[in-house]
Amino acid sequence: MQQYDWLETDLKSLQRQQQLILNAVGEGVYGVDLQGNATFINPAAAQMIGWEIQDLIGRSMHAVLHHSHPDGAPYPREHCPIYAAFQDGIVHQVANEVFWRKDGTSFPVEYISTPMRDEQGKLIGAVVAFRDITKRKWAETVLQRANEELDQKVRERTAELRQANEQLKELSEIRSRVVSMVCHEFRNPLNNILLSVSSLERYDAHLPIEQKTAYLEGIKANVERMTQMIDDVLVIGKLEAKQLSVHPVSLDLVQFCQQLIQEIQMNTGSDRIVFKRRSQSLWVDADEKLLRSILSNILLNALRYSPEKSLVQLKVSRQQKHIIFQVQDQGIGIPLEDQPYLFEPFHRGKNVSNIPGTGLGLNIVKRFVDLQQGQIKVNSTLGQGTTFTVMLPLPSQSPSQSQN
Repeated sequence: MQQYDWLETDLKSLQRQQQLILNAVGEGVYGVDLQGNATFINPAAAQMIGWEIQDLIGRSMHAVLHHSHPDGAPYPREHCPIYAAFQDGIVHQVANEVFWRKDGTSFPVEYISTPMRDEQGKLIGAVVAFRDITKRKWAETVLQRANEELDQKVRERTAELRQANEQLKELSEIRSRVVSMVCHEFRNPLNNILLSVSSLERYDAHLPIEQKTAYLEGIKANVERMTQMIDDVLVIGKLEAKQLSVHPVSLDLVQFCQQLIQEIQMNTGSDRIVFKRRSQSLWVDADEKLLRSILSNILLNALRYSPEKSLVQLKVSRQQKHIIFQVQDQGIGIPLEDQPYLFEPFHRGKNVSNIPGTGLGLNIVKRFVDLQQGQIKVNSTLGQGTTFTVMLPLPSQSPSQSQN
């Protein structure tokens, strides 16, 4: 009898210890019988799901906290890993489901369902231990988002670096071609200057004044040619570095074109340019420097690549919100196979022969037209002539007017 009392005392002591352990555990712990009804539940579990312990004993825990999937779809009991534990006798561990609170809200959990057996090894239920992993999921989401943002930034930066690298390669190629072309193009005028200077030094006393003047004029022309080439290279450098912008001013295009033609005629000694317009004045807002460079390059090319006695025609007009310039010559024309590459730097037509040039002028023209969001078109027939048409948009507030 005393031994029985002693065993009963020990059993009660053991039960109290187990209860204390269950109460102290921070994780949720509950037990179910073979019908899935709660046999015990610790305070942490009851608190996490918002129930009182006494209200849970004997209730179906699946119906209480595991009845639905995260999206709210029904979760059949026969598919539940918790119930599988006391059917197949295997421990089931899950980390991607939710438990539901009494108020109808849910929270992500990680749980393990362990089968319980009696002294004879017979399955009598299962013990479920679970923890709320909301903070962990939040941290994982934040980390994933941060990784995605970092990955996106890395991809964007990589693309920027790749593009910059390609631009650097292109600039390096252009720079090499510039140096090569400049060296090649400088060689001829420098040789001409050297020859003229040498002739003047050797035969100064024997040369007539006309020949001396011709030598000096040749030196001047070659210096101007090299100066123009340097200017073109500097302009391309500024364009590549995006250091040029559009600065429109109020401008009478008729007067501007007349003055430009006079300047070209004075510099070239040619009076072959014919100017056509519909009005006596045409006021617009335009960038004078860019416009001067565009028209000068096209007009000088027209003079350079056409017979000495042929005419070059410049037309200017205004159509709605655009100003249109058209330069037409009766020159050698541009071969069809060269036309797609006409505005590429350093490209020159196959039929230019020994006519001097760098192949930079039309590239600058195209860049200046693009800078103003305009268009340039070419219509050329070999042996008959070429027509360049430049269309530039006017600023929306351009105070333009024309007088007949």
